[in-house]
Amino acid sequence: MDQRRDLVERADEQSRDLQEVSTWEPRTVVDRLACVIYDAINYGLQTIVLAVALGITLLLLVQPAVLVLEDPSLSLFFGLSVVPAALLAGFIWYTDITSSEPLSLLVATFVLAVLFATFAAVVNSTVGPVLQAIPVIGTVLFFYLIVGPVEEAVKLLAVRVFAYRSDTFDAVIDGAVYGAIAGLGFAAIENAIYIASTVATAEVGTITAATGIATVRALVGPGHVIYSAIAGYYLGLAKFNPEHAGPLVAKGLLIAAFVHATYNTTVGIVPGLVAETYAVSFELAFVGYVILFDLVVGYYLYRKIARYRRTYRAVREDTGAPPNPELTEFDPPRR
Repeated sequence: MDQRRDLVERADEQSRDLQEVSTWEPRTVVDRLACVIYDAINYGLQTIVLAVALGITLLLLVQPAVLVLEDPSLSLFFGLSVVPAALLAGFIWYTDITSSEPLSLLVATFVLAVLFATFAAVVNSTVGPVLQAIPVIGTVLFFYLIVGPVEEAVKLLAVRVFAYRSDTFDAVIDGAVYGAIAGLGFAAIENAIYIASTVATAEVGTITAATGIATVRALVGPGHVIYSAIAGYYLGLAKFNPEHAGPLVAKGLLIAAFVHATYNTTVGIVPGLVAETYAVSFELAFVGYVILFDLVVGYYLYRKIARYRRTYRAVREDTGAPPNPELTEFDPPRR
């Protein structure tokens, strides 16, 4: 899309100097000073936000670090708890039919998601008790108005502030890849905090407590990857449809936050009902429900990625572009 221009600039035949009439570029000392001030504020605010996030993250990781020093085997449980989420994020990365994303950007997105997750932790712990005190609907309101929107927003922010601005973010599907990595980073720190707090207060042995909570967190992690990959896909659409960027980002966040909150609300109800209705244990009902929920929402994401891949291949075939030998397929070849 052509850059929007003032009426004067459009009417002019490039024969006049339109500086500060309808165009502008830094020429004077004041102009350059204004540029320096803007850059200082812009990068200064980013530095402050990152510094605050880092500080909160370090505070939240004090307990996990102390427990690991006391019992190094706990680090194994921290790692194992993110394996399913990491495998799913790896699969989404694998489905990117356009080009491989730079490792530096993937790592940066992961780290930013870890840091920004702490903002969600602060908001949840601050607002949660207030909303949950409301009878009957308080917890539901907390999930739909706070947990879902806030957690999905900070994960998307981890993509938006760095990877999104890179020239290598050159396809819509890249948004899903970086969104998945952000979900992985969020799950990693959330799992570490949950496991550490459970072990610290458990009345059973450390290994027993860590095994139980790590298993639960391993099941929860893939959900974070799926939800933020959906939001990321719409962020990718927004980058290449700037005239509708705002609504597209809002739609992605709305879908991701809704399914996230729906999971949080129903996972505490449905497994219990299933266990009471059928001759199955609560644990089996819980595992079955989490897997089924992720499969349903994951299929929604899969269809979007699969459609993008099919269209990408069809366009390349129509234009006679050679196939990329680095790419692999997960859709059946067209007959």
